[in-house]
Amino acid sequence: MENGAVYGPTTEEDPGPARGPRSGLAAYCFLGRLRWHRRALKGLQLVLSLLAFVCEEVVSQCTLCGGLYFFEFVSCSAFLLSLLLLIVYCTPVYDRVDALKVKSSDFYITLGTGCVFLLASIIFVSTHDRTSAEYAAIVFGFMASFMFLFDFFAMLYEKRQETQLRKPENTARAETLTEPLNA
Repeated sequence: MENGAVYGPTTEEDPGPARGPRSGLAAYCFLGRLRWHRRALKGLQLVLSLLAFVCEEVVSQCTLCGGLYFFEFVSCSAFLLSLLLLIVYCTPVYDRVDALKVKSSDFYITLGTGCVFLLASIIFVSTHDRTSAEYAAIVFGFMASFMFLFDFFAMLYEKRQETQLRKPENTARAETLTEPLNA
């Protein structure tokens, strides 16, 4: 039998693994696990920490290099950590790891990175040689540290909202448990 006899005009051929709306790496990326404002914050953290690192790498000489080296380490680490968190949130790795552990790790990594990045930016401000590349690195460093800290406070706010939503439910149960049964 030829294919014309088996397939009718409404039957579609098997598209195969390479065809379709999402193929290749795009099939593994899912951005829906983070709300839009958290995605924007994570993206800004990634881009700003990368820009701070690149601008710092352009600096050719320094007189007090300790602040520059610390800033270099922190900006590179911040970039890699934010990239790692985005990869975990946007790929099937998230499904294989406990979601509470991912959120908890994100919470503490974001807090730690924001605080250390802010400290590194302050130290770099006090030791820089006033070149344009250093000014750009400092500006991007402060912006990135504020994005990390803003993201931390957004997560803290969401945590408090979740606990407040659960709290009345638990207090209502506690009140019914303390009432006598024959009342």
